[in-house]
Amino acid sequence: MIDPDEGLCYVYHDFFSPIYLPLIWTMISLQLDYKKVHGDLVKFIRDEVHGAGFEKAVLGLSGGVDSSLSAYLTAEALGNGNVYGINMPYKFSSTDGIQHAQEVASQLKIHFFSIEITPMIDAYFESFPDVDPIRKGNKMARERMSILYDQSARFKALVMGSSNKTETLLGYGTIYGDMACAVNPLGGLYKTQVWDLAREVGISEEIIKKAPSAELWQGQTDEGELGFSYTEVDLLLNLMIDKGLKTRELIERGFKEGFIERVMARIRSSDFKRRMPIVAEISRYGK
Repeated sequence: MIDPDEGLCYVYHDFFSPIYLPLIWTMISLQLDYKKVHGDLVKFIRDEVHGAGFEKAVLGLSGGVDSSLSAYLTAEALGNGNVYGINMPYKFSSTDGIQHAQEVASQLKIHFFSIEITPMIDAYFESFPDVDPIRKGNKMARERMSILYDQSARFKALVMGSSNKTETLLGYGTIYGDMACAVNPLGGLYKTQVWDLAREVGISEEIIKKAPSAELWQGQTDEGELGFSYTEVDLLLNLMIDKGLKTRELIERGFKEGFIERVMARIRSSDFKRRMPIVAEISRYGK
């Protein structure tokens, strides 16, 4: 709730607690001029794809809001006949996700097909029956990206990404899996801004409002795994990263010290995911 007179934002949540606890922050706005963002991202995609000498793009279309938004923007930028949306379900993938992916592709009139990854994943893990969910989820993400890059060669198309800024900063993605791409139009948007831009371009509320999930295992949700809401962490990341506020200042704004430390730890521990491979420079040793 927003109180314009006092300039306070009240965010209520009940993660891992039966009691609703109010967190009070000085007003923080993540609002953007979404009409302008929309136009700029369409131009960005067109310029980058054409600038690389390509006319077409291929993307993973899971039925979630991120991949749906990437598909909408890419189809507008390149033309629907130049976009290939690929759904890559595993055996426990939700029927809602598959249905939403089909609906998005139909609305946009882009090319669409499905490639089941269950046979590849299960065949590999027959040799590792004690695999934990994280390993299996990472393997699934990389299998999907392997398929996208093969299809990109098939169609002479660039791979479009859909990782948002929140996921990237928190390291909530698989390096060389869902984080891999040639062009990523969503990388500068926090998750909550993705929701807002999705409304701007006309994505259905059913897709926007469903619980975000990478479907890395049955019943998995992003916020459940992270342990906090995207709304909560986006406000913190905006002040911490974009505004450069220190821990003391963040606490003064109403954030719990433990929450701040958890987010900082995630950012630090996932730094390697945001860098190109580190190369040992030896040219200076030449004679």
